[in-house]
Amino acid sequence: MAEGISGSEFTLDSIRKALIRQEDVIVFSLIERARFPMNSALYNPRLDLVPGFSGPLVDFIVKETEAVQAKAGRYVNPEENPFFPDNLPPSMIPNYNYSQVLHPGGASININKAIWDMYLNQLLPLFVDAGDDGNYASTAASDLICLQALSRRIHYGKFVAEIKFRDAPNDYEPPIRAKDTDALMKLLTDERVEKMVKKRVEKKADVFGQDVNVSNNADSKRYKVDPSVVARLYDEWVIPLTKLVEVEYLIRRLD
Repeated sequence: MAEGISGSEFTLDSIRKALIRQEDVIVFSLIERARFPMNSALYNPRLDLVPGFSGPLVDFIVKETEAVQAKAGRYVNPEENPFFPDNLPPSMIPNYNYSQVLHPGGASININKAIWDMYLNQLLPLFVDAGDDGNYASTAASDLICLQALSRRIHYGKFVAEIKFRDAPNDYEPPIRAKDTDALMKLLTDERVEKMVKKRVEKKADVFGQDVNVSNNADSKRYKVDPSVVARLYDEWVIPLTKLVEVEYLIRRLD
């Protein structure tokens, strides 16, 4: 696994450490995207900026980038999920022997359509300035880094669900057999941990995202990305979507 967890080291603690590291990646990727204004032309499906390609420029850039990364083996990694999975070319390099810890029934879960919609239509307007500076390729590259970081974090719910199932199969098997998604969601929810995660990512955004100045005046703090936006991201989207992945995985766990 890309986070360095082998099958023998697959524990709840190792999963938590991986999730904490991914918080850093998400915060820094948002800070990088905030360098650019909205650049709305990038997302306009009616402009047809690429001859022979129908759709927004961001779709074209992401599809082409994913195709190159697929050839280099990115999507052989069970932690990676493409946003445009149809017709991706196969890997051209020898496959790395990743630990196969996921149950085959749930390994293919991919909710990137929901992540794409959330990011472009709900999250972006919260932390980037209006305007257009023409840097569409660089902006799309930053978007893709954000999207991939969010996708990896949210789809890590498959690994969370697997380790929780292994630790307490007797608790999970009855609601799985009954297809009781509400009961599974209740089992998976730990409000204390969720509150701690939201506080931690808000603090990271506070520390990582400050504009550095020589003043000691707390009122003079300025941020590249408002820490409250990062807390909201986790509260409204990352945590709920991760739990959705966990439930979807568990429903298929006994197939």
